[in-house]
Amino acid sequence: MVRWRAVPPRIKAILLLAWAVIRTVFRRLFSARVDGLARFRDNYAADRLPPVTPSERQELVAFGRCIACGLCDRGESSRIAGSAGRYRGIMPLMLAASRSMPDFHAAQLSFSHVSDQVLEQKEQLCPTRVPMRKIAHFVRDKADELRRSLPPPAASTKKRRKPAPQAESL
Repeated sequence: MVRWRAVPPRIKAILLLAWAVIRTVFRRLFSARVDGLARFRDNYAADRLPPVTPSERQELVAFGRCIACGLCDRGESSRIAGSAGRYRGIMPLMLAASRSMPDFHAAQLSFSHVSDQVLEQKEQLCPTRVPMRKIAHFVRDKADELRRSLPPPAASTKKRRKPAPQAESL
């Protein structure tokens, strides 16, 4: 019998990898199939991630084309000021809303400050042709789906800190 400590590290790595492959193949051959969508919901419902369809998955590739040039934010200062902090401009929406599904409900509020006509004009300015209207529709649809189908996020179990004591005035 060979001592495990005497085996070179590279051989150990190859043996462990081979064992993992063999175990995975046998597990897949002899275990019951589980619906992928059900597993997805079990794994990600707490994170508030809705599943995407194959066609939506293809669209997501184009959603990430924003290079943060800022051209789409030109002329947005009045909308930003009038939103009371709910809208920070189109560029942050294109960067964040297309990448962070758990925040789609907040992004949906931001998109309510921009019409599809404005997004169409901004698409024409975009050097990478980010499909802003498609992103807006995708975000709105997924936010509605989140509201309908997934449980709300669990309440935080963190204890609230007591406020700091006030400094005595001199």
